[in-house]
Amino acid sequence: MRVRRLGAMAAMAGVLVLSPIPVPVDRAQAQQGVTLRVAITQQVDSLNPFLSIFQAGTEVGRLMYDYLTAYDAVDQRPVEGLAKEWSSSEDRLTWTFTIPAGKKWSDGKPITARDAAFTYNLMMDDEAAATANGSFTADFESVTATDDETLVIRTKQPQATMLALDVPIVPEHVWSQVADIGEYRNDRTPVVGSGPFVLTEYRANEFIRFAANKDYWRGAPKYDELTFSYYKTVDAAAQALAKGEVDLVNRMGPAQFDSLKDKEGITLNKAQGRRFNEIVINSGAATRDGTPIGDGHPALKDVVVRRAIAKAIDLDSIIERVNGGYAQRGTGLIPPVFASYHLAEPARARAYDPAGANADLDAAGYARGADGTRVGPDGRPLSLRLLGHASRAYDEQTAEFVKRSLADLGIPVDVQIVSDNQLNEASTAGTFDLVFSGWGTNPDPDYILSLHTCAQRPNADGKGGTTDTFFCDAEYDALYARQRSEFDPATRQDIVKRMQQRFHDQVPAIILGYDNALEAYRSDKFASFPVQPDPGGVIMAQNGVWGYYGATPTDSASSGGTSNTGQVLAVVGGALVVLVGAVFLVSRRRRQGAGDRE
Repeated sequence: MRVRRLGAMAAMAGVLVLSPIPVPVDRAQAQQGVTLRVAITQQVDSLNPFLSIFQAGTEVGRLMYDYLTAYDAVDQRPVEGLAKEWSSSEDRLTWTFTIPAGKKWSDGKPITARDAAFTYNLMMDDEAAATANGSFTADFESVTATDDETLVIRTKQPQATMLALDVPIVPEHVWSQVADIGEYRNDRTPVVGSGPFVLTEYRANEFIRFAANKDYWRGAPKYDELTFSYYKTVDAAAQALAKGEVDLVNRMGPAQFDSLKDKEGITLNKAQGRRFNEIVINSGAATRDGTPIGDGHPALKDVVVRRAIAKAIDLDSIIERVNGGYAQRGTGLIPPVFASYHLAEPARARAYDPAGANADLDAAGYARGADGTRVGPDGRPLSLRLLGHASRAYDEQTAEFVKRSLADLGIPVDVQIVSDNQLNEASTAGTFDLVFSGWGTNPDPDYILSLHTCAQRPNADGKGGTTDTFFCDAEYDALYARQRSEFDPATRQDIVKRMQQRFHDQVPAIILGYDNALEAYRSDKFASFPVQPDPGGVIMAQNGVWGYYGATPTDSASSGGTSNTGQVLAVVGGALVVLVGAVFLVSRRRRQGAGDRE
């Protein structure tokens, strides 16, 4: 997936450091507290919840800020978040939410409907505040708090996402003092939030430390501290788990996952993930008003070329040899875990067919030159750049398959494995031909679908919007508007599948596959973690924070006999982290919040 930066969402660039930096833990706490230590390999794009779209950033944001409603841990249906009750008018244009008294911010001040109204109105009035989640409020007519417990939202048209508003609600008494949302880092600790954890210390590309919110309205977590430690590679993170330096790891590759089988004190979790990997094709990067930007190869505007590229890539071989079989073949934007919206088999499905791809290019006039390289009608050789994340072994390994496959078409590929920040900059500016990307999706499909609408392209300054592919298609946009206002489940599911079919036919990106989430934890330190959905779901990168919030220490850890808090954290300082997700790469378009990006 590609990593992008949204204006002030600029990722904190890392400096590669090969030796671990020991981070001592407070000794007093070590004697009486329990810490859950999590290894991550993705960097946080921003601690500002209005800007963050990478998975790492959005996951951190969920720990600090609750949404209006939440997704149930078992079946992901809408359940109580800050709002306990809700209702809609008969015409579905007015929604009333009740935020009961008694819920508090971490500084002790009450959470009220006025905080939610402030959050949504800020997004409606301030373009920077709409960066990450603006699609949710784009059709709001007005948002008012009629009293401390009652929030009223009026929409311009019926909106099916009203119980899936993946927007972190922020405290008005803090954020009303922020002069420039786009420049605000939100890193002065402790950060005032409503979630189960309070951010107490943050060192970019080293570690993130949280204290349990003892006054959390659902009840306090069962342990005292949560720490994310950055590692340069997933292999290093898996080794840290094996050595007992960390307690939880996810997004492992097949080799790391298999290496931990039958290890004493370690439990594995192979989950049906909610993410997909893709190769975005620069089919014509442009701003919201249609002004071209970037330097993508002009031949990629031709759908015949894009389809030929897709035909030439053997997805099954990539899944077998790169994913180790721990993935499912890509077919659409919604992974199989969300079965109601998943497009299991596209019409006009593309089989791996390099001969057919060559024939299509021949027929379209892309003849081979003397050196075997195809040449476009404008006389320009059809040679392409493919950008990948240095933080992901998947990109480098898959790039070799793509390079060989396209060479057989007469299309040379220059593979460029770059830092997450470099990739983010290039994908945001449209200075690429092909680029690896990926997203985490939500139970409601609206956000991931919105990333491919014309309105999500950047403005003239290169800011705003969270486009994934720069795709702008009138038919797709019309279907998007229809699904957004459709409340009949079967009808909406059909529209969403038609949108994915249109995306498949136009090929602004090639959906490579849906990874299994390969996770592992120290079961000698933590007895259990809630998964979402249950059974078969993930511990990390959930649509919520149940995995972290509900983690249960073993009796020995809780009693202090083997308290993991007293150990030294092995952290690779300054490493580029791809947390993922979003996002989990810092991508200006991808955020594993409403959706997170890599």
